[in-house]
Amino acid sequence: MSAGHAPTNRHHLDGNRSIGIVVLSVSDTHTEDDDVSGHLARELVTKAGHKVVHYDLVANSVADVRDRLEPYLAEIAVEAAVTVGGTGVSSRDLTVNALEAMGGKPLDGFGQLYRMLSFQEVGPLALLSRATLFLVRGKPVFALPGSERAVRTALEKLILPSVQHLVEELER
Repeated sequence: MSAGHAPTNRHHLDGNRSIGIVVLSVSDTHTEDDDVSGHLARELVTKAGHKVVHYDLVANSVADVRDRLEPYLAEIAVEAAVTVGGTGVSSRDLTVNALEAMGGKPLDGFGQLYRMLSFQEVGPLALLSRATLFLVRGKPVFALPGSERAVRTALEKLILPSVQHLVEELER
């Protein structure tokens, strides 16, 4: 295949297996009632044919994220997780720090692609995002910014088209 040409055989991205996903919103200001981005993430995951195994909202702290996420990742039904919020540059944005503290192995390509897509939507402010993908306990954990736009972009353009293949690769 020559450079610049997309592969013609994309069967590895076209499966129909339902993946069990945790949606964890991380916020010091929202409640479950007004967690618009968390609700959007659940809706998009479900519409794509996957199962939201757990939804939760925790405070933006390393301990709270770790303590809520670790038991979920230990469950067989949980095959991936999506966190919403806590990926910015302020001192209170601690989701990425929590995933690092859990021994997460970063997969840099996700964050790079997300920021590229985000740049097309919001310009240079995209560089303020620490959106990333970690493998934690052998499972993918996507850390997304808390805005609705960010959640929609990441899920529709990156996560949902690839999560089944990623999970299957990790099971090999």
